[in-house]
Amino acid sequence: MTGVPKTAIELAKRFEGFHRVPRIDPGRAHPYICPAGYWTIGYGHLCESTHPPITESEAEVYLTHDLQTALAATLRYCPVLATEPEGRLSAIVDFTFNLGAGRLQTSTLRRRINQRDWAVSAQELCRWIYGGGKVLPGLVARRKVEAALMSGLHY
Repeated sequence: MTGVPKTAIELAKRFEGFHRVPRIDPGRAHPYICPAGYWTIGYGHLCESTHPPITESEAEVYLTHDLQTALAATLRYCPVLATEPEGRLSAIVDFTFNLGAGRLQTSTLRRRINQRDWAVSAQELCRWIYGGGKVLPGLVARRKVEAALMSGLHY
């Protein structure tokens, strides 16, 4: 994936997974409603409920595009990450991929990153654990890994 840090790709695949729905069509992913209530397909790609099933290689194409979009938005809103270790950039690319550029753009997280306040940035990441108004265990785990990367640790 051009320009997207390897760690960001690994995070997206780890936390999104390639979701297959019906047992009668095991090689293809079908649209499903994610825990936050959005229609999704493949590796967390937003879609319409009527989207046709896709193969894993088609899901990879969507993921490539989605992560490139997330990388561009991350660097637009947090330009300091261009000179930071890959783990920090990966953490915020994954955050942006998962929650959208709008959430990053208007967040305290963005301000703390651009101030290079890595400890508080890691704490801010851990606040983004709600989906559909409730704490989602998958988001807790995801934010914990992102926070570790933000702090300079390995996951």
